[in-house]
Amino acid sequence: MASSTLPPHVAAPGAPRDFEPVYLSLPNDERQDRVERALAALSECRICPRRCGVDRRQGDTGICRIARYAAVESWGPHRGEERCLRGTGGSGTLFFSGCNLRCVFCQNFDISQAIRPYPEGGEQPETLAGIMLDLQRQGCHNINLVSPGHLVPQLVEALSLAIDSGLRLPVVYNTSGYDAPEALELMDGLVDIYMPDFKFWSPALAGRYTMAPEYPEVARTALKEMHRQVGPLTVGGDGLARRGVLIRHLVMPGQLDETRAILTWIARELGPESYVNLMDQYYPAGRVGAADPRRPGRFPEIARTLDPAEFQEALAAAREVGLTRIDGGG
Repeated sequence: MASSTLPPHVAAPGAPRDFEPVYLSLPNDERQDRVERALAALSECRICPRRCGVDRRQGDTGICRIARYAAVESWGPHRGEERCLRGTGGSGTLFFSGCNLRCVFCQNFDISQAIRPYPEGGEQPETLAGIMLDLQRQGCHNINLVSPGHLVPQLVEALSLAIDSGLRLPVVYNTSGYDAPEALELMDGLVDIYMPDFKFWSPALAGRYTMAPEYPEVARTALKEMHRQVGPLTVGGDGLARRGVLIRHLVMPGQLDETRAILTWIARELGPESYVNLMDQYYPAGRVGAADPRRPGRFPEIARTLDPAEFQEALAAAREVGLTRIDGGG
């Protein structure tokens, strides 16, 4: 891991040109107040929609199984994100463990839902800030926080330290969409780019695949708040994202009705200029596994890859509802 000793100043070679991150407009005393309020919220945790109520500051854990400190599974320049994030230097990605949504088909299952021993129970805030600064030194274009919803207090704390030590990259909040209003309030003024998934429209399917039947309503509320904070995605002449909401939707086999409903809502509620990445890379992963006619498993209806014709139908649906900024197939 990166050194916990923070340098007095860090250049930002990969930062978008003529760009100033939103957090530089947040007064220092407001940032400190934000840190104190965020950490206090861990004492009876309501940070995510699970609202477990445990005292994470004392080492207790809820469904995320993460206590006081964040668990970083891996970090580094990532060149597999959307073009407007990866650029030439990559997106400075931190993959966190303990995702609170627990999708049965998660393609990062070993990262998002694995809980392994961590030194001293996870990363100290100085170390987490140091990682962000190291990614900046490497020329990454942004700081990309993957599965952050259960770690907002820890991230507010680490971001404040990193900002004081010269962080100047846009912050990307890369989330499942299962985010509590209290968490998004704490991130307001710290995040430049929200990148939420919108996975399910039906409470029944959300309950089946994530044990969170409330997910569709939570996601709709969260996306509206994200849009209120940063608006639609803006991209500079260099092709790099500056600010706004970038929505992802993974098209799943046999669930085009879900896709149509989600795309219709986005166009109507957030506007036809909303940037939407329709993704076609679904495959049986996590607890779903590959289809086996002898042992179809608990989720046989999604134990197959996506048919190309299904994805073409999803793209057509996006055009039909009036969306004008579709990034499809990635």
